[in-house]
Amino acid sequence: MKLSIVATLFQSSQYIQEFYRRASTVARQLVDDDYEIILVNDGSPDNSLDLAISLHHSDPHIIVLDLSRNFGHHKAIMTGLSHATGQLIFLIDSDLEEDPEWLIGFSEKMERERCDVVFGVQEQRRGGFFDRLTGQGFYRLFNLFTGMSLPENTVIARLMTQSYVSALLRHEEREVFLAGLFYITGFNQQPQTIKKHSTSKTTYTLRRKLSLLVNSVTSFSNAPLRSIFYIGLAISSFAIFYIVYLLVQWMFFIKPLSGWTSVMASIWLLGGMIISFIGVVGIYLSKIFSETKQRPYSIIKHIYAKTQS
Repeated sequence: MKLSIVATLFQSSQYIQEFYRRASTVARQLVDDDYEIILVNDGSPDNSLDLAISLHHSDPHIIVLDLSRNFGHHKAIMTGLSHATGQLIFLIDSDLEEDPEWLIGFSEKMERERCDVVFGVQEQRRGGFFDRLTGQGFYRLFNLFTGMSLPENTVIARLMTQSYVSALLRHEEREVFLAGLFYITGFNQQPQTIKKHSTSKTTYTLRRKLSLLVNSVTSFSNAPLRSIFYIGLAISSFAIFYIVYLLVQWMFFIKPLSGWTSVMASIWLLGGMIISFIGVVGIYLSKIFSETKQRPYSIIKHIYAKTQS
């Protein structure tokens, strides 16, 4: 198999027919008839699965992986990649915000640069000023805390070699953050500037972005744990100097100290910091708890392939 195209389905019924038509056309243009299109149904509540099965019955190139429930976009992607058999694997969203025709340009760049991955990078992040600002802030904070250098404004769409995907799938953590996994897998990765369309409103609210930031940072770095030590050391140093100051005041100036404001401020400050530090440790403990159970990050209910028609 020369080419595998992998896409996930979630509320994709209005896009799936056109996506199939365009993806099939560009695949035939590139590798003739030697390709497969893997559609992963991530517990879609609409009739995306029925449409995908109908396409499978009419075209043996279509393989449908029906997950037992919604596991999340990134876990569904990893499931689809694990079933891809092509020498080249093109990952793309099915909602047509990313053009299937990018495959041609990605393929040309891969051949020209002799690289293992070509990934799409937006000229400008889509959305309003607030969306662009928070998106930029996410990547900068992630890079600051982890010491990594994730490229900003990347999209899901990317063309990968089978050797790279095999290495990517060796990551087995249950807290999947794809952008980080793509980066730490290594190999020769090259960006391709693209323009992403906007067919629907983004589901990444500020709350979800903050949650993703916390999850991704704690998955790829122990910096929050180390920062607790340094903050505690700084507080202890300040406390020692303050004690020395109070002793000097008591020994030489004999000034009565009211102290109410400073005592209450210290109690609230230290109490809040202790609770937050315990929370940071709790996040890491919850990740250890999740990883040690070794639950599968997705469960396939049924595979619709040409051998199981």
